[in-house]
Amino acid sequence: MKRIYLDHAATTPVNPEIVKAMLPYFNETFGNPSSLYSYGQEAKRAIEEARDKVAGIVGSQGEEIVFTSGGTESNNLAIQGAAHANHHKGNHIITTSIEHHAVLEPCRFLEERGFMITYLPVDEYGLVHPQSVKEAITDKTILISVMHANNEVGTIEPIAEIGRIAKQREIIFHTDAVQTVGHIPVDVDELGVDLLSISAHKLYGPKGVGAIYIRKGTELTSLVHGGEQEKRRRAGTENVPGIVGFGKAAELAQAEMGKEEQRLTLLRDKLISDLPRRIDHIYLNGHPTKRLPNNVNMSIEFIERELMLEELDSQGIYASAGSACSSSSTEPSHVLVALGLGGEKACNSLRLTLGRETNEDDIEQVLEVLPQTIDKVRTMSELLEGLARGCCG
Repeated sequence: MKRIYLDHAATTPVNPEIVKAMLPYFNETFGNPSSLYSYGQEAKRAIEEARDKVAGIVGSQGEEIVFTSGGTESNNLAIQGAAHANHHKGNHIITTSIEHHAVLEPCRFLEERGFMITYLPVDEYGLVHPQSVKEAITDKTILISVMHANNEVGTIEPIAEIGRIAKQREIIFHTDAVQTVGHIPVDVDELGVDLLSISAHKLYGPKGVGAIYIRKGTELTSLVHGGEQEKRRRAGTENVPGIVGFGKAAELAQAEMGKEEQRLTLLRDKLISDLPRRIDHIYLNGHPTKRLPNNVNMSIEFIERELMLEELDSQGIYASAGSACSSSSTEPSHVLVALGLGGEKACNSLRLTLGRETNEDDIEQVLEVLPQTIDKVRTMSELLEGLARGCCG
């Protein structure tokens, strides 16, 4: 049985070229980058080369990139760091109701400590309207944080328009670009952002390493204190192998992005067009065109979500119901609820996110297996409901 992995929004397999680039920094060039002898300086040079590669994929300068442990830390540094550094100017932060938990939780943390947070609504496609951002700004607003693209439904937000509003009002603007960097063009100047979060394992790099772009002049308070690493933005000995792998991942993604975006869009659109023809009561979530090239999110009525995923797993198809960070929750997706969905549509979604190894044969296999799986799960769900009624009747 061929295995088909369709959860690239959660994580991606590390490219063998990236593994090869990382290996020498585990036991050959293993020095501490802060050391002055050759082992340390070789490691330091590798970090700076990787920094330039990561900067290149977002159109920034190397000195504006700070390495972190991943997207969650980058988001926390952006939100908490900007809030604390600018608290003397105000205490109001604007974000959206569909952000990743790595943004929502820092905002809630700050809210408990006296900051005022505005959670903007979105439309039925998951789009944040720039006008709503503009109307939410007060004279106490110090930060706006809007994700570049939603990790669950794939909707790409109008970041450049929001960036212009933030710049006019001289408000720091952050975007969580974990789902977009390496997949669609990202340029910090075109987007008008001051802070931008990235994670290596979303673009075929290693887990446990990420980065934050910090525009020159942006006031940010560090969260991790100790040494002077990363220009005193983030203390601690750098993860040299991970950073090297991140740099290689950025380099490869930048070279392949245009071709890969077109290829995945075609495969994505085939799923979006063909699945409703083969399955009843199935609905696309997110914007039909302003969406990530690899993202398909469908709500499917009259099923048990867990049963569906288990059945797909048994068929060698690996998918998810949404964000990997909340996959154990039985609650409806906060993103789908924000889109105005209720009941089964909010609870029973299927997210298929494609990747470099996904091909046309895989899509055909999904189009064959998924309708059969849904029929089976619906039958099983009816039987379970019948048993439940019999036991309780």
